[in-house]
Amino acid sequence: MIEVLVVDDSAFMRKLISDFINSTPGMRVKDTARNGKIAYEKLQKTSFDVVTLDMEMPEMNGLETLKKIMKNCPLPVIIVSSDTQEGAALTVRAMEEGAVDVVAKPSGAISLDLHTVKDELLYKIQAAANATTNREEKENSISKKERMHGERKKTLMNQKKLLAIGTSTGGPKALQAVLPRLKKDFSAPILIVQHMPPGFTRSLAERLNQLSDIAVKEAEHGELVQPGTAYICPGGKQMKAKMIGRSLSVEVLDDPPYNGHAPSVDVLLRSLLSLSDYSIAGLIMTGMGSDGAEGMALLKEKKDSLVLVESKKTAIVYGMPKSVKERLEVDATLDLDEIAPYLNMHF
Repeated sequence: MIEVLVVDDSAFMRKLISDFINSTPGMRVKDTARNGKIAYEKLQKTSFDVVTLDMEMPEMNGLETLKKIMKNCPLPVIIVSSDTQEGAALTVRAMEEGAVDVVAKPSGAISLDLHTVKDELLYKIQAAANATTNREEKENSISKKERMHGERKKTLMNQKKLLAIGTSTGGPKALQAVLPRLKKDFSAPILIVQHMPPGFTRSLAERLNQLSDIAVKEAEHGELVQPGTAYICPGGKQMKAKMIGRSLSVEVLDDPPYNGHAPSVDVLLRSLLSLSDYSIAGLIMTGMGSDGAEGMALLKEKKDSLVLVESKKTAIVYGMPKSVKERLEVDATLDLDEIAPYLNMHF
């Protein structure tokens, strides 16, 4: 039984979220709290499996609450927040601090139409219950260097290279561990699919851009991609790569979800198969489900490519990397802190 603490300053929102959870077999709301201060006090006295946390609350907001939770009693937290500019920015900061996922309130702080994201919320609570928080690095640096040296044996052949990254639950924090550590003269464009609701990916891109030597931005339809720039697919859209003459561009489309996902890693990866002049490195990091496995298998079969996955040891949720490894032989399995050095060697 997944036991949940629901935190929101709106009594209506607490009731609605609780009703969704309590009507689902295998999970129940063990308690609720109207602000972060009360929530933190309850966490000191009672154990929970997952917390759903509003961002904009009196006395102690969601970000302050999350920092205290992660420092003193770490457990999986899902942000349930409005996608206003302020709410999105706070949510991105919260995911840096360790929140595993976000669900957007469809119409503001008090959303009468919250039922439209009911299935997403319940799915993410299930994923969060399987997440790992507060991991510690255990492997010594010598063995890492040895493995990194061994993995460098395979290289991409074409002069033109592209990096594609797919991630979901826990992804914003993983991206923050990778992109800011890439060298400034990174020699390839980077296309990123992060499962995230509409309204949040722009704030994510802006925050990562502040932290990184490379440029990071939310992708725009029709723009030509440049080496040393990362393009994040907008939430709720699909992103594909397309050649325009001899230049590479991105399409940002209102296509329907693919296998339940918009954006979809598989949609992006399948579009890369037509790039005849490019070698592709595909990287799948933390996330629930199997998005990306189909596309990675096609890359491995049809392209000059490197297939990379995050290790079970560091993935907050090991579902997406695991599904790739079960489907094909990967070129490298890397701990989170190994990924940027590995990429810097190959680009």
